[in-house]
Amino acid sequence: MATITTQYKGNMLFETAIGKHKLTIDVPDTMGGTDRGPQPPQLFVASLGSCIGAFVAQYCERNGIDTEGMTIDVTFDKVDDPTRLATSRPRSSCPRATAASGWRRSSAWPITARCTKRSRPCAAWTWRYSAPASAA
Repeated sequence: MATITTQYKGNMLFETAIGKHKLTIDVPDTMGGTDRGPQPPQLFVASLGSCIGAFVAQYCERNGIDTEGMTIDVTFDKVDDPTRLATSRPRSSCPRATAASGWRRSSAWPITARCTKRSRPCAAWTWRYSAPASAA
């Protein structure tokens, strides 16, 4: 079993060791942070975006779909009392994908959802995808 260790460095700053990599993590200014690194919810959303991107890229590459310029945008709302992510909306975009290359919106949802389908908080997510109009 793998272990990821987060160490408190003082002054509301944290350092997380992930294998040979280290991440500096700060908290919002309302908690005493000073923008010395990403905040925990931002890292959470980034990890989901990367996971979704990995599955979309794998699907595209296996099916000969051009991934140049592919992006995954995850917009999210954070609320207080208690502080939490309220809504998240992932959106994948493959600007060079075309219907001729095999891009089908109907097949993108299950591929993208693989990353998070076992995670209860993601059940309420709104999934949106974009590709050129010719790919619809």
